[in-house]
Amino acid sequence: MEENNNMTAERSLEIITEQIERSRKEVTKDTGLTLYVSGLCVMGVALFIGICAYFTNNPLFYLLYAAVPIIIYFADRYAKRNQPKVPASFVSRMVDKTWTTFGIFAVAFFLFSFLYDFYMVRMETLDVYARLRIEPFRIILLLMGMAITINGYILKSRWLIWCGIIGGIGGFAWETLNVFGITVGRFCSPYTITRVSHLFSGIIIALFAFIGMALPGMMLKKKSL
Repeated sequence: MEENNNMTAERSLEIITEQIERSRKEVTKDTGLTLYVSGLCVMGVALFIGICAYFTNNPLFYLLYAAVPIIIYFADRYAKRNQPKVPASFVSRMVDKTWTTFGIFAVAFFLFSFLYDFYMVRMETLDVYARLRIEPFRIILLLMGMAITINGYILKSRWLIWCGIIGGIGGFAWETLNVFGITVGRFCSPYTITRVSHLFSGIIIALFAFIGMALPGMMLKKKSL
């Protein structure tokens, strides 16, 4: 009798373990698809904004980044239209809350910095504006890298962890050190640098979205199969 009880307990523990692992795989696959779709959306918007800003030299196109969460939401729903809904779990809730928190802070910081810079460039001299302006993209890249890394820890994915770290810190360092401006500034006029920097910023953000979102998204989808 005692042996049967032990077998039953072991079997129950095995079933629970299998269910947890199955749930993790489902969430991993769902998250991978979301990351993949999100990466493609960010890449598309970044390149579109970079090209438009390059030809018009109008920074107002950067406001389109505020629409990225809405684009991702509808694109993600469309991509999952024929798939069964993943049941809510602690893992899925943590992933959703991580990206929701990132979206709130990133959009709020971007809008604040854009309006601040828009006001400063009209109220102060160029020298004062150059010292006091806020560069939002390096902070947003760092925040996105942190969100991706946290999701990697939640889903126990080394690819996601390292892509988040490399993309976040690398993008932050690139923007902070102004690698592009220092390199190209030796050969181009300030006006040309401004125009080209719009395009190059779009390319950098698109590259980051690929390294930090689309690529690990593909890895997660393959891992869950």
